[in-house]
Amino acid sequence: MADIANIYTADKYRYETMTYNRVGRSGLKFPAVSLGLWHNFGSRDNYDNMKEMCRIAFDCGITQFDIANNYGPVYGSAETSFGRILTEDFRPYRDELVITTKAGYDMWDGPYGDHGSRKYLIASLDQSLKRLKLDYVDVFYHHRMDKETPLEETMTALADIVRSGKALYAGVSNYDKEYTEKAAALLKEQHCPFIVNQRRYSIFDRKIEDDGVKAYCKEAGLGIIAFSPLAQGMLSDKYLQGIPADSRIARDNRFLHESDLTKTRLAQIEQLNNLARKRGQTLAQMALSWVLKDDEVCSVLIGASKPSQITENIAAIHHTDFTQEELNMIEKICGRLDV
Repeated sequence: MADIANIYTADKYRYETMTYNRVGRSGLKFPAVSLGLWHNFGSRDNYDNMKEMCRIAFDCGITQFDIANNYGPVYGSAETSFGRILTEDFRPYRDELVITTKAGYDMWDGPYGDHGSRKYLIASLDQSLKRLKLDYVDVFYHHRMDKETPLEETMTALADIVRSGKALYAGVSNYDKEYTEKAAALLKEQHCPFIVNQRRYSIFDRKIEDDGVKAYCKEAGLGIIAFSPLAQGMLSDKYLQGIPADSRIARDNRFLHESDLTKTRLAQIEQLNNLARKRGQTLAQMALSWVLKDDEVCSVLIGASKPSQITENIAAIHHTDFTQEELNMIEKICGRLDV
């Protein structure tokens, strides 16, 4: 009985340490911080480190794990890795987890392994479920807009996938305001639970503010989950003293390049780092807190290369309040406010 009591106490504590936000007007809640498996879960990465990161994340209340069909490298390997972790560690906790995957970018050769056709989306999810060793995912996303495929075809495929039981909810990723509105209307007609748009958002990337999708999603009752909230690691102190050997630029420069660290950008990072210190946070924590500062973003997706980064970043949820002076300072540093 003592062992059972200890397990219950640990489980209860796990959920007390995390904030859970409702996804739009749906019945689902996302943890304020979710773990993305875009990087460091491929076939070239250390499996024991992957498993430890997932364990630490779950112990800290992160219940959502976000993947896509082509995360790796190689394509599919992040799903394969996570499927193994699920089987070995998390199978008893399946109903406490939100597991999501996506399809929309290139996955296999030929004309049917990309974009937004019905054939591609349904086949891709079937492959994903095999790699994950699951009967269903909680959210299935169309990963990007496809202006060559009729949107009605893509949305009907999502609705049919949900009706089949292979996904519980539908989502989109990288959709602008126009496409999000049209997708919402089409899925509403089909009585499909469309609940979330996953978009890039950070102090350095304000496109969802500028294109109107952030405001629209709030009005329409859709959730937003933000990826790259640390701007691929630029919104941290790691590059202030040069480029570390274990950094993303040094190890895998597909998405962030040394040329991105201009003198202007480094000066901005330094100023933001100083502001974060005054707030009693690291720059990474402040950047996450900033994304979560209002109720328009229900979760931030973090990536990690080691468990300590996860525990550090989760602390951001406890300090999401900003003074107007701090918000103005951030806007001034980013060149968005003349004060």
